[in-house]
Amino acid sequence: MKKITLPLLFIFFITSVKAQNAYDIKINLKNCKDTLAFLTFYQFDKNMIVDTCTKIKNGRIIFNGTKKLDKGIYSLVSQGKSIYFDFFIDDQNQKLDISSDAILNYRASLKCSNSKIQNDFFEYIQFFETQKNDFDSHLLKTKGMNKKDSTEFVVNKQKLINENIEFYENDFISKNKGTFISAALNLKIEKYLKDIPKASNGRPDSISVYGYYKKNYWDGVNFKEDGLVRTPFFAGRLKRYFESVVIRHPDSVSVEIDRIMKQSVEGSIMYKILLSHFVSTYETSKIMGFDKVFVHIVDAYFKTGKANDLYNDYNIIKNIIARAEILRPLLLDEIAPELPMIPIESHDKIAKMGFENAKTSEELTKIFYDNNQEIEKIFLKLHSIKANYTLLIFWDVDCGHCQLEIPKLINVYHELLKENIDLKVFSVYTLQDFEKYQKYVVEKKLDWINVYDGVHFNNLKDKYDIYSTPVIYILDKDKRIKAKRIEVEQIKTIINALEISK
Repeated sequence: MKKITLPLLFIFFITSVKAQNAYDIKINLKNCKDTLAFLTFYQFDKNMIVDTCTKIKNGRIIFNGTKKLDKGIYSLVSQGKSIYFDFFIDDQNQKLDISSDAILNYRASLKCSNSKIQNDFFEYIQFFETQKNDFDSHLLKTKGMNKKDSTEFVVNKQKLINENIEFYENDFISKNKGTFISAALNLKIEKYLKDIPKASNGRPDSISVYGYYKKNYWDGVNFKEDGLVRTPFFAGRLKRYFESVVIRHPDSVSVEIDRIMKQSVEGSIMYKILLSHFVSTYETSKIMGFDKVFVHIVDAYFKTGKANDLYNDYNIIKNIIARAEILRPLLLDEIAPELPMIPIESHDKIAKMGFENAKTSEELTKIFYDNNQEIEKIFLKLHSIKANYTLLIFWDVDCGHCQLEIPKLINVYHELLKENIDLKVFSVYTLQDFEKYQKYVVEKKLDWINVYDGVHFNNLKDKYDIYSTPVIYILDKDKRIKAKRIEVEQIKTIINALEISK
């Protein structure tokens, strides 16, 4: 038994030692006065702390742990939360011995004694430092020059530096092809068309330039590599693609999202970060009509179960799906949901039924059903309004922004009528203080269709996504939504554009 037990204990001991040293980052910074330092990594557009060194002696900083670090670009961060320098971690670079003897700029003399490729990366960083310093010193030489000469002087130098950088970067990536750091730095490289053809007018063919750039934008980028999201380059490149390269139309954006998502592995870190970014971006997009992208994402990924492990709490998934269902009937070109409301002139009839004295939802429900037939006769429905354009307005007397916008809106309304625009305003007061509401309508001479939900029939929050006021929709003659959540100043421009497009 002893002969069997002792080797097993020895093997267990060796395994334990190895487990304790899964990663071991030793850093020696000459003249470093910190007593605390952080090891962080980039995660999309954030920096995350993975380890802390609480005992620094003579600039000696050590980070180690029993679990291997994930691939990515990491940073040494001072106790003042500023980044000293970056380095990278992959499967082969988990144990590093890094030093710098600089006093002010630690990046300038970084060395790694036990990893050639890490050392090459430091030289890469230092090359950029040199180019920056070269350009800064060049700027000093422009003192005393006139504007034309100094501009030409700087432009020529910038062009030369850009050429140096382009050659250096491409050479570095080529020499280290197949490595993680090469794939990470490839995210920085812009793929421009070199030999630009001429268009029929003799000028450079901008369509060819754009087509080449878009087609080659993601060259060399492997969306199955989770480590790429742990770099400072991925988030910016992704955002720039959707903000500046993809045609700004909801359908085009949805196609591109699906194309990128298909290249990642479902359930991977890359997949989760991409999906999380897309859903948050387009749920809260300020560009009118782009909530259609959000609804598409929910349909394609959340309702199909492909996003089930995105959040720890499944209720978040359900809430996102519910949000999409609220927005779905409110997308551009959808027919606006019917809205039965009480005209301000019919208040007395409603008051006699007892709605204003009801204390509970049960009482309101009983009053409603007891008077259902009469209420149906009183209702003024949105879809009954006959006009080429209907402005659907949700507002509140006590809303400070409404108090600024409603007077401007009444002026715009009258201006459009003078231009012979067939327009009506369906103005919905969202609360229940009738006296205050009626007083405001009279004082401000709101001579449009004034209605309110005196019988508590509509849930405006769910039906029209009303969580603040004012909210303005423009509907066409078929009550299709042509614009929504716009400012008063945009109304005339949009209606004029709709008139032209008829």
